[in-house]
Amino acid sequence: MKVLNLRCANGHGFEGWFGSEDDFLDQNGRGLIECPLCADKVVTRMPSAPRLNLSGAREPERAVAAPPGSAGRIEGPGASPDARAQQRMGDLHQRWVQAVQHVLANTEDVGERFAEEARRMHYGETEDRGIRGVTSADERQALREEGIEVVSLPLPAALKGPVQ
Repeated sequence: MKVLNLRCANGHGFEGWFGSEDDFLDQNGRGLIECPLCADKVVTRMPSAPRLNLSGAREPERAVAAPPGSAGRIEGPGASPDARAQQRMGDLHQRWVQAVQHVLANTEDVGERFAEEARRMHYGETEDRGIRGVTSADERQALREEGIEVVSLPLPAALKGPVQ
């Protein structure tokens, strides 16, 4: 099994597991790999250093336990700017996923009827409530021209199923 570091065109880093390099190339060529955050299918492989188990190698020293509440944090004067940037990006991704999960948990999915339901609420034909659904770019523009606020929220395939 090969674990590859991947990045989408929007700069989101993630890893993928493949049976071989050829499996990765085949799946990527057919557009089967997508970013778990933004669903972008333009994915590139990032360089990674393999972990080598050499005979006679020393056991890695055990890390000192981190203080409570700082798990996974990369801080301090010794932390490289790249490591701190990666940590900030990870924090941002986590907050975005939490926000999407909140929207999914607190809105009604009206599917393809989104524009119709938004208009019915706007014109007082039905009660106001949080809804989400699918609509075209032209329909979103028409809703905005009618004074109906619409926010596009792309959902990656990983979040379209049960919220975890």
